[in-house]
Amino acid sequence: MTFDSILALLSLISLEIVLGIDNIVFIAILVAKLSKKDQTWVRQLGLFLAMFMRILLLLGISWVMQLTTPLFTILQQSFSGRDIILTLGGLFLIGKTTHEIHEKSHANSAIETEKRVPKKVGVVVVQIILLDIIFSLDSVITAVGMASELWIMITSVVIAVGVMMAFSGIIVKFIEKHPSLKMLALSFLILVGFMLFMEGLGKHIDKGYIYFAMGYSLLVEVLNIRAESKKKVKSADVS
Repeated sequence: MTFDSILALLSLISLEIVLGIDNIVFIAILVAKLSKKDQTWVRQLGLFLAMFMRILLLLGISWVMQLTTPLFTILQQSFSGRDIILTLGGLFLIGKTTHEIHEKSHANSAIETEKRVPKKVGVVVVQIILLDIIFSLDSVITAVGMASELWIMITSVVIAVGVMMAFSGIIVKFIEKHPSLKMLALSFLILVGFMLFMEGLGKHIDKGYIYFAMGYSLLVEVLNIRAESKKKVKSADVS
């Protein structure tokens, strides 16, 4: 194993984890509609399916590379298989997230939310599979561009998903404890969906800008949560 291989592996692991955070958030939001006893195993299944999808795509690497070949042209804009999947995937993400925001903002009360009938496991798993296909394609194409050896790509995916499975429960509990983070996460997903849609149209958006915006917004929200916690402690001390 050369130094370049180690560097490529570490870079890809970091990238896969970063790209997987929005995947974890969306899976967490989907499984939140299930009964409590099903949430943990369905969330872990979702992450395992994400790993499985990415490995399958990496094994079919020649097919993935062919997806960049233009298939047709509309208004001087050529579309490849990759472009079609990213465009439709972006629209799916924006539409699904908008529906989630609408549903949460129109919930009349916590009691009404509790009485809502839990979603069927099969329906949620199908939605997770569709989501995994979208995120896996983007992740795999990025991996293909960063590394030349297949074993590096597959190893990075397995390690990254393993890390996400280990810490996904902590992330989910933190989001459930702070509902404002859930709305912020949904806003992030609309941003990711828009980015995928624009990339499908051939308009490249540097992911660094997207992740900086996400990171800054998250930092502001964490500071707000910390300030609220301090206020509650002070109120408790006064009373």
